[in-house]
Amino acid sequence: MPSYIALLRKDPDSDYGVEFPDFPGCVTAGKDLEEARSLAEEALAFHLEGLAEDEAPLPEPSGLEQVMADPANRQAIALLVEVPETRAATVRVDLALPESTIREIDAKAQARGISRSAFLEEAALEALRKSA
Repeated sequence: MPSYIALLRKDPDSDYGVEFPDFPGCVTAGKDLEEARSLAEEALAFHLEGLAEDEAPLPEPSGLEQVMADPANRQAIALLVEVPETRAATVRVDLALPESTIREIDAKAQARGISRSAFLEEAALEALRKSA
């Protein structure tokens, strides 16, 4: 399974930012190192799903020397993020929920270190198992 380099940056008054040099625009941030790493995996998976939907090829992973040759990257910490195993195709849905419900979902998801989508998926799967 290939891995891509993610660059971790931290300014004094900010969260940990993560970017992927091989995927411009694929960025995320976390309040601590563990959350940043977890969200980096999620961001990469989401970005790759979009590329797959567009039938776009994956770039060859850049090497560490190549990434760190850019002076702008020399103050960042490099992390390897594995390409997730292929999952079932993701389908986007448009939901209309009360704003207070969305705030509550987001708070619970953040407390668990997962995204809103992951939280809703888990809740739906749990409800499906209970109704079976």
